[in-house]
Amino acid sequence: MSMGMQWHDFVGLAGVAFVVGAFFLLQADKLGAHSIGYQLANLFGALFILLSLYYAPNLSAILLQLVWIAISLFGLVRGFRLRRARHAEARARPPA
Repeated sequence: MSMGMQWHDFVGLAGVAFVVGAFFLLQADKLGAHSIGYQLANLFGALFILLSLYYAPNLSAILLQLVWIAISLFGLVRGFRLRRARHAEARARPPA
């Protein structure tokens, strides 16, 4: 077994950087929990990690990434709906 890193290992590490970086920025109040940036960082991070797991499968890690992707997609859809509702509400208000 070779200890050299393959391209998919680097993709997985990039995914980890996305997820951990997004969490750090959330904790540092640089990203909001409902922001598109936070949701996309989590989504792409999980996708990258999942891709790397295709080459080195681990069932529990695969399940975790699938759930992470589902939650990120839920957050993106919810965020788009909230932003659309706020824009509609702002347009409906009479000018001051």
